[in-house]
Amino acid sequence: MRIAMVAGEASGDLLAAHLIRALRVKFPMASFVGIGGPKMQAQGFDAWWPCETLSVMGYVDAIKRLPELLRVRRGLLARLKQNPPDVFIGIDAPDFNLGVETRLRRAGVRTLHYVSPSIWAWRGSRVHKIGRAAEHILCLFPFEPEIYARHGIQATFVGHPLADEFPIASQVGPAREILQLEVDAQIVAILPGSREGEVRRLAATYIETIKLLAAERPALQFLVPLITRQTRQIFEEALYLAGAQHLSVRLLFGHAHEAMAAADVVLVASGTATLEAALLKRPMVISYKVGALMYRIAKYLTYLPWVGLPNILAREFLVPELIQNEATPDKLAAAVGKWLDDKDACALLATRFETIHLSLRQNNAEKAAEAVALLLARA
Repeated sequence: MRIAMVAGEASGDLLAAHLIRALRVKFPMASFVGIGGPKMQAQGFDAWWPCETLSVMGYVDAIKRLPELLRVRRGLLARLKQNPPDVFIGIDAPDFNLGVETRLRRAGVRTLHYVSPSIWAWRGSRVHKIGRAAEHILCLFPFEPEIYARHGIQATFVGHPLADEFPIASQVGPAREILQLEVDAQIVAILPGSREGEVRRLAATYIETIKLLAAERPALQFLVPLITRQTRQIFEEALYLAGAQHLSVRLLFGHAHEAMAAADVVLVASGTATLEAALLKRPMVISYKVGALMYRIAKYLTYLPWVGLPNILAREFLVPELIQNEATPDKLAAAVGKWLDDKDACALLATRFETIHLSLRQNNAEKAAEAVALLLARA
């Protein structure tokens, strides 16, 4: 058995590593080749190129690196067509993987795409391109297979890996112990995003929100986990410009999960972190800002009234979303304050989040491996 894979970023590397481990149980003699990262390599994956090769930040970076990416794709396709694998599995990275899958499928290779693009949120017409590229789609959310079924495309819900990783019970106490926080402190976690552009757009607004909350609640403490030195520097400069260095704001390198778990309320930029906060059963306020042109385009192409994953999964506004011009310090501080003052609402929300957690907890890697095995059995 020879299985080819392509993962283009750290999250895909982790997802693929779990899948490789589960597939080895079913196919002990299988070999795994393609593009991947250190976690995949730790499972015996033969990385012809590292996953960082496909990592791009935004349209400008993608355009600059297009010649290199095209060379990598040509080289990958040549190797896989010369010695075809039993199956090719594209792990997320749809801009790269769907093109590879289409060409391999035409050459007679079985193809599978792991992680459905968010066709339910915007650019739904991509479903036709996905259907031409992959014989089967592995979906992280339970409502996705029905969308593909309408177009005659095979898809399987395999659960979300974070739902398997995160404990069902709240971890406030252990998280506060890890971060050396007082047990009875009142804490707000601030997550302005992982990308530099996100932090630049949100830092000033979030800091003004912190100032308003601190003026009303002097004992309130703030945790700000930042993933890189660059994003930390951006936030530190914004603190200095706002004259907010005296406030009880603690910047962390990483530790986002611990910060959210330890917090009474989370103020978070829209993205995967909103799902993480829900799995940690934390009340949250979701916000986001993009450039004016991008916002107009997104509004035109978006189908759903929600942007945060917890609200999308619940199909209702479980938590407030303050997007673009609505994301003002006054409104954000008021929304955070409501959660801080309403313990009954927080308890009810935790119950709803637990229901979502259980629905996503499916033994993700094992279920994905089973879907791959069934595809191979039909060969």
